[in-house]
Amino acid sequence: MSTPKILFFISFFFFSSLSFSQQNQGVTVTGQVVEKSGQTVPFATVVLEKTDLSMISDENGKFIFKNVKPGKHTIKVSAIGFSGFKKSIEVSGTSVNIPVQLDNELQELESVTVLGRSATDKVNKQAYNITAIDAKKLHNSTLDLSHALDRVSGVRVREAGGVGSRSELAINGFSGNQIKVFIDGVPMDNFGSSFQLNNIPINLADRVEVYKGVVPIWLGGDALGGAVNIVTNNKPRTYVDASYSFGSFNTHRSAANAGYTAKSGFTTEVNLFQNYSDNNYWVNVETADLNTGKYYPNARVRRFHDTYRNETAIINIGITGKKYADKLMIGFTAGENKADIQTGARMVTVFGDRYTRGNILMPTLKYQVKDLFTKGLNVNISGNFNLGEEQTVDTVFRKYNWFGDYKEYPGAGAESSRTLQKMRNNNGIAVANITYALGERHSFMLNNTFNTFDRKSSDELYPQSLVYQQPQKSQNNVTALGYKFDYNEKWSTSLFVKNYSLTRVFTRSYNPTGNAGDIAYQKFKGSSSLQGYGGATSYYLKPNLQVKASFEKTFRLPTPTELFGDPNNNVEGNVNLNAESSINANAGISYQTSFNKVNALAFDLNLMYRDAVDFIRTTFNNNQNKTVTLNQDSVENYGFDGEIRYSYKSRFTAGLNMTYQNLRNMTKYEPDQNYVSYYYKDRMPNIPYLYGNADATVFFNDVLKKGNNLSVGYNLLYVHAYYLYWPSQGASKLDIPEQFNHDLNAVYTFANGKYNIALECKNLLDNKLYDNFSLQKPSRAFYIKLRYFFTKSK
Repeated sequence: MSTPKILFFISFFFFSSLSFSQQNQGVTVTGQVVEKSGQTVPFATVVLEKTDLSMISDENGKFIFKNVKPGKHTIKVSAIGFSGFKKSIEVSGTSVNIPVQLDNELQELESVTVLGRSATDKVNKQAYNITAIDAKKLHNSTLDLSHALDRVSGVRVREAGGVGSRSELAINGFSGNQIKVFIDGVPMDNFGSSFQLNNIPINLADRVEVYKGVVPIWLGGDALGGAVNIVTNNKPRTYVDASYSFGSFNTHRSAANAGYTAKSGFTTEVNLFQNYSDNNYWVNVETADLNTGKYYPNARVRRFHDTYRNETAIINIGITGKKYADKLMIGFTAGENKADIQTGARMVTVFGDRYTRGNILMPTLKYQVKDLFTKGLNVNISGNFNLGEEQTVDTVFRKYNWFGDYKEYPGAGAESSRTLQKMRNNNGIAVANITYALGERHSFMLNNTFNTFDRKSSDELYPQSLVYQQPQKSQNNVTALGYKFDYNEKWSTSLFVKNYSLTRVFTRSYNPTGNAGDIAYQKFKGSSSLQGYGGATSYYLKPNLQVKASFEKTFRLPTPTELFGDPNNNVEGNVNLNAESSINANAGISYQTSFNKVNALAFDLNLMYRDAVDFIRTTFNNNQNKTVTLNQDSVENYGFDGEIRYSYKSRFTAGLNMTYQNLRNMTKYEPDQNYVSYYYKDRMPNIPYLYGNADATVFFNDVLKKGNNLSVGYNLLYVHAYYLYWPSQGASKLDIPEQFNHDLNAVYTFANGKYNIALECKNLLDNKLYDNFSLQKPSRAFYIKLRYFFTKSK
């Protein structure tokens, strides 16, 4: 038996024995913490004075003390933003229920447009290194999900341009496919270009959970450096949430979310959204006149071929609240997009006619049930299959410059490579999650995530081409088994083991005869199986002071895009990629306090260490017109991220976060080299290592009319300069310069939040901003958003 399994079973029997040896004596004291309006107050501190009994109420404000000695006691309750509660109680019999009502001192504005840890998110109590965004506080902003994440400590979202441009997520040094994105616990690996983080409106989410490093097993899959889980508001309700925004570069965004739940349990949900932008923002470029050859080293021009649009509809119909199904929904997601391609992988290449388009056609199934067959057994099953396709169109034989001028050439050609290639990836995902609670202290979990990919390609320009007849298939399956031990309200520990399996089918070309132009293909099939393990623990030194740590050995399987490429996004495939692995360790501390009844302070600090083998990194291909992924033998990373947030009454809030990561190449000998690599211990190129955010918001209550509220906010994003290539390359290493991005916003809400108006200015000082070398992001822009929200209790 392997060491991880031995440790798992030893821990299980030890903790089981410890738990069942406890005597069940005394009185059970229960209660629920609410405010005057009846709203629950989650995560309040509840103490029975002159005893060692204290705890934090759950997300519904409920608390429970067991084995309380009969007699008179004093209960004390406190929560940030509320006056204290203290009451003498008589404990007798077998159980006592104590209702607790707190007076609100720090009134919360629902229109707040500030990021921070949500007080209603139970996920923040977990032992994992996690930050949760309360997305509801951002529903009046024009942010999409990716730009909301860009303000979280430890997180960077890197974009190639404006609205709809290619983007990737980075968490603590790991990026791209090393980070997994989920929506309600289902991986978004197969959603295609029409449904991505940077085109999904923030209004679709109820909250967003960011796991840095170790990821809980109920988020199935093979995340290496972290995960993002988009949680929608899937509680049965009747509501309408509609918004429209307009701004610079002819940008239009609209969203409509609605739901209806009947008394019978019949439920329907509809989510619609669209994005459109000319993306004709100003950039500074090197260019030349196509006729005279005159060189312009720093021309300021508008992008002229970068229009993007997408439309998406999500419909779910089913039943909720039944004994055999807490939720059973069948759904369908349909959407399309079209994106002009302005540049290649760098801005030295400029296009004027090349574009991509794609669609998503995806049936879905969701089934959830609690206490199946026996109390404590919960089952959650989800599945989808994307039948959509992607296409690149490049059939115009022209050469453009940045002034929009072009030269046209005779014959059949293209701006990059002549193509009408269509790809249907036939990508499906099935996720099964089973949990079983044995008593109050022990719980077990089994998760299985299966992903299948079978690309079918064609090109009407080359209908007989053997290239498009070659198989590009992969299947991966990740199975995880976990155990959680909740000793008491202060301490909990989780352990888990994982199995990863990957199968890939592809061909390689060769010349069977040696004659020029003679090509044949040899079929290959490869399989691999890997095992990982880990654990996490959390302890409350005080009700408002938590320490936690997590550790894992994890693997990340190459994605189909990395293996087979993606011509739509200038990505070249590499079928020789190995799975990457990493030892991940995290340790953190969080503290919240209030003082003088009007001030609140929250502090988080997290330390992290990563030791990766076969690290998959992105670089340019030989022609520097595409990107390609390759394995770096050994990479080490250590660093920290921290956040501090302060608020004063309902008048002011401010926060600051910073991330430092020291990502180093520890590959001493490159392949086929018997000398120490020139880049040994170099900082990894093209990855920012120091960045942070600062924000401040002022609130004005009862503006113009009682109940109408105004907030004015500011956000700063800072990224330190970093190198595109290895630092040891000297003058040729090139740098991405230091960046400051300033944003302003103002939000006015009236009719108790039913109507909302937001004004925003992004990149206020019109600074040059880059996430990828030479690919400039939008210049200064202004936006307005109108939102209507109505909800009816069930």
